[in-house]
Amino acid sequence: MQKVVTFGEIMLRLATPGYKRFIQSEILISTFGGGEANVAVSLANYGIPVEFVTRLPENDIANWCISDLRKYGVGTRHILRGGERVGIYFLETGAVARPSKVIYDRANSSFAEVEKGMINWKEILKDASWFHWTGITPAISQGAADVCLEAVKTANEMGITVSCDLNYRKNLWRYGKSAAEIMPQLVEGCNIILGNEEDAEKMFGIKPEGFQSEHTGGNIDAEEFESVCRQIMERFPRAKKVIITLRGSINANHNRWGGCLFSDKFYQSKRYDITHIVDRVGGGDSFMGGLIYGLLTYRDDDQKALDFAVAASSLKHTVYGDFNLVSVSEVETLMKGNSSGRVVR
Repeated sequence: MQKVVTFGEIMLRLATPGYKRFIQSEILISTFGGGEANVAVSLANYGIPVEFVTRLPENDIANWCISDLRKYGVGTRHILRGGERVGIYFLETGAVARPSKVIYDRANSSFAEVEKGMINWKEILKDASWFHWTGITPAISQGAADVCLEAVKTANEMGITVSCDLNYRKNLWRYGKSAAEIMPQLVEGCNIILGNEEDAEKMFGIKPEGFQSEHTGGNIDAEEFESVCRQIMERFPRAKKVIITLRGSINANHNRWGGCLFSDKFYQSKRYDITHIVDRVGGGDSFMGGLIYGLLTYRDDDQKALDFAVAASSLKHTVYGDFNLVSVSEVETLMKGNSSGRVVR
C-alpha cells in the first residue's frame, strides 16, 4: 500500500500580479498553498493516493480551500473543522536583485489553535504507508507542535515511514520556543530527512566548514554537504536517508538547482540552470513530493528517486502558484535531457 498522509496548515495566498510591489498593486491574486498541502497535490498529480490533514473553520473560505484540494485529487475527509479563520500569506514576487517578500497573517488561525487529542491518528494512519510533515508546522504554535509529535509517535508505533522537510522559517517561531528546542524530538522519529543548505545549521548547528550561501555566485559544491548528511544521520539514528536541496541563487529570476542524497552512499543530481523563474514558492515542497514518489516507485534506486525530485522541482519554477501541476511523463521527459521547451502537438 502506498497511501501517503501529510499534515500541516494550508493558507489563502494573496499575491501581487507580475512583479508589482505591494504599494503599487490595486489587486491581489488569490490561490491556496502550504508546505504539506503542496506535497499532497504533487503526489496526487503523480497518481499516489494521498490524504491531507489540517484544521479549518466552518466558513465559505475554508469550503473554497477544500474544494480546491479536491479538484487536484487530494483526499480531504480527515480535515478537522473548527476555529475562526483561515491563515493568510501575502506574496510580493521579486525580480533580479530585489528579493521576493512574504508577509504572514496566520495568528489565531484554526490550525494554530489545534490541540492534543483532537485528531485520531491511529484511525487516519491505519491504511497509510507514509506520513509527512514539515518544520513549518511546529513553528506555528505549541499546540501544532504537540499534535505533530502525536502523529510522528503514532506512525513510529505503526511502522509507517515518516519524512520531514526541516523548512526553517525564522519569522514563524514566535510563541516562546525556538526551533532548537522543539525540532530534535520530532526529527528523532523520522526515516527520511530533507533540508536545504542552511536548515541543519539553523536548527542543529550542523554545517559544512566555511560555507556561506550568499557568497557562492550560484555555484554550490554538493560534496561539501556529505559531512552534513553524515552528521544528521549520526544524531538521528532512525534516519535512513538524508537529502539536501542545493539552490545557487544568482538573482531572483536566475537560480541553479540540484540536490544530493546520502543513504548507503552519497548521490548527486545533475544541475538545472533556471534562467526565467515564474514562481519559486513551493520549490522545496515540489522536491519533496517528487522524492516521495521516486522512493515509492523506483524502490531501491536512490539515484533515480533523487533525479526525479530535482527534475520535478525544476519544472515547478515554471508554474505559477504553490502547487506543482506537472505530470510524471513531463518530469521523466526532463530527466532524459529534453529541456528544449518546444511546443508539444
